[in-house]
Amino acid sequence: MIKQNLYEPFSIQHQTLDVYTKPEHKHNFFELVYIVNGTGEQCINQSKFKYQPGHLFLLTPDDCHTFNIETTTRFFFLQFNHIYLKNGALHNESVKRLEYILHNANHQPGCILKNITDKQLVAPMVEAMMREVENKDLYNHELVQQLVNTLIIVVARNIAKYLPEQVNPGTEERATDILQYIQNNIYYPEKLKVEAISNTFGISEAYLGKYFKRHTSETLQQYVTNYKTKLIEHRLRFSDKRLNEIASEFGFTDESHFNKFFKKQRVKSPKEFRRLVRG
Repeated sequence: MIKQNLYEPFSIQHQTLDVYTKPEHKHNFFELVYIVNGTGEQCINQSKFKYQPGHLFLLTPDDCHTFNIETTTRFFFLQFNHIYLKNGALHNESVKRLEYILHNANHQPGCILKNITDKQLVAPMVEAMMREVENKDLYNHELVQQLVNTLIIVVARNIAKYLPEQVNPGTEERATDILQYIQNNIYYPEKLKVEAISNTFGISEAYLGKYFKRHTSETLQQYVTNYKTKLIEHRLRFSDKRLNEIASEFGFTDESHFNKFFKKQRVKSPKEFRRLVRG
């Protein structure tokens, strides 16, 4: 079973598809899928549900899912993880309850929106996010983040109405804490060594690798490499930092080491990559 990771706090995509090519798969993050137009069938945990325009689906970590498209469908995908919820995106006092609500959604297929008012609210928000992703105007990131937060809250409100009265958020799995530790320390190579992580979380070095891969479907080194590469790509696309400054920021010994690392992951050198993405 394919299991996907997310290497940024949140990700927005929209696609028009005639065929959904991904086989059944799982995530290590939350995904909201909004149907802009088109019809078909959502498959989740071996159950099925007919979809149509205006439907919004919540896929939680470890849900197994895919889509069968009947008529050309325009999908909006919003992916986000625990780290996004925790790191200042939303009010701290509500984060634990919010995580509990999202995790305890009814894991059956079907639209997550339960009332007409919220359906009318979500449609223009999705359209606004898609426009902002395309246009990248002034204060684009800040505006998109506000819309993302609002959409998450609307989803949580719809789920909360159907949860039991007693809501007691459980403790977060240690695997998520390790992911957050990696993301917080991605600029400090010494802190990302197996020995350092083992000491921080009280897990033996021999067991840490097996534990991490079981929860993420990647080795510890693969996850660190992929996450670091994603951040470097962002610097190359959107910042004016010189290559030696980026190399220093991520703890590379020199620019040559930085070039070698990036080229191994993306084939092109950082300079070539920047030139390509900026035209």
